[in-house]
Amino acid sequence: MGWTGKIIGASLGAALGPVGAAVGAFLGHQYDSHVESRQAAGAAGPQESFFRATFLVMGHVAKADGRVSEREIAAARSVMSALRLTPPQVLQAIALFNSGKRADFNLNVELQRLCTACSPQSGLRSVFMEIQLRAALAGNDMSGPARERVTRVALALGFDAASLGRLEAALRGGGSGSGSNAGVSAEARIASAYRVLEVESDASDAEVTKAYRRQMSRNHPDKLKANGLPDSMLEHAKERTQQIREAWELLREKRGLG
Repeated sequence: MGWTGKIIGASLGAALGPVGAAVGAFLGHQYDSHVESRQAAGAAGPQESFFRATFLVMGHVAKADGRVSEREIAAARSVMSALRLTPPQVLQAIALFNSGKRADFNLNVELQRLCTACSPQSGLRSVFMEIQLRAALAGNDMSGPARERVTRVALALGFDAASLGRLEAALRGGGSGSGSNAGVSAEARIASAYRVLEVESDASDAEVTKAYRRQMSRNHPDKLKANGLPDSMLEHAKERTQQIREAWELLREKRGLG
C-alpha cells in the first residue's frame, strides 16, 4: 500500500489544524489509490496477465448457464493439476476462478488487458484458447451458453470461427501415440493426427510438413516462455508439443516421408 500521498496530504493539511490534517490525509489516500491502480495495470506483464485471465475467464465460462456444476469444478481442478501448479498457485487460481463467476465480472476489460500484454505474434493467445477449450470441453462438452462465451473470447483474441473450429477439433482428437489411444483403430488415429496438425487429409506432403513445423514453432515451450508464458503453464506447452510430435511421426510413417 502506498503512503506517499497520505503523508504529504496530512503534512500540508496540518497547517490548517486537525481537521485540515484529516482532509489532507483523505485526499492523499485518494491519490495513493489512483497511483496503485495505475501501477497495477502497468506492472502486470504477460505472465501475470496470462495467469490471471486464464482462471478468471475459466470461471466466467463455467458460470455461463447460471450455475457451476461439479463436473465443471472437477474440470477446472484437472487443468490446475495438469499444469502442476504449486499449492499457493492453486489457491490463487481458485480465488480467480470464483471471481470470474461473479455477476460483476467484466469480461471485456479482462480480455483487453490480456490482449495488451500478449501480442498475436507471441503465440500466447493460442495457448490461452487451448486451455479454455480444454476446461470447457471437460466441463460440459462446451455446450449451450458455454460455447457462446468461449466463442466470444476467441473473437476478442483475434480468432475467427474457422480457426476456433480447427483448434477444437485438434483438442477433441486427443493424442496420436499408442499410449493414449489404446484400442483406437489405425484410421481413427490417423484422422486424429491430421486434426492435431490442423491440416486436411488430402494435403500434399509438403503441406503436412509445413503444418508440423508451424505447429511446433507456435507451441514450443522455450519460445512461449520467452514471450511471457508463466512457468506454471509450461507443462501444457510440453504436452501439446508431444502431441504434435506424435501426430507428425504417425503421418510421416504413413506417407513414407524421410
